[in-house]
Amino acid sequence: MPDLKGPPGELPKIFIALGANIPSSAGSPADTLRAAVRALEARDVQILEISRFHRTAAWPDPSDPPFTNAVARVGTSLQPLALLELLHDVETDFGRKRSAPNAPRTLDLDLIDYGGRNEEGRPRLPHPRVAERRFVLEPLAEVAPDWTHPVTGTPIAELLSRLPRG
Repeated sequence: MPDLKGPPGELPKIFIALGANIPSSAGSPADTLRAAVRALEARDVQILEISRFHRTAAWPDPSDPPFTNAVARVGTSLQPLALLELLHDVETDFGRKRSAPNAPRTLDLDLIDYGGRNEEGRPRLPHPRVAERRFVLEPLAEVAPDWTHPVTGTPIAELLSRLPRG
């Protein structure tokens, strides 16, 4: 298991993907992401850095509204499961309904990486589909250009080069 403490005074590198494609009580998807960041900060999740907002086509049905996506590097004393549960609570606060997989949503918060951990339990780390998702990797590359996949060791630039554009 990797050293989660890193150099003295450095927090583990924890990355969260944010996405939305339908309005919430906070407003547009972009407004929702901004409000979600404030909600996380109010619950002791420090936002250390956040990518710009990316607009991407919905998947698997591109006729659904497009997504607004971002990735944040965060700091927290919460362990992975507690952080995942907090992310789900914030999603619920913004009206997230877990109906059909990949359905339009007011807010989606995914734990992508927690200090390079490789864990099969709940939550599964790193996120099991991170290497397949350009809408996560592009904003992740903005905040962590030297990130490598904790399981395969593949650099983010190589992961991106393997994915189709669009």
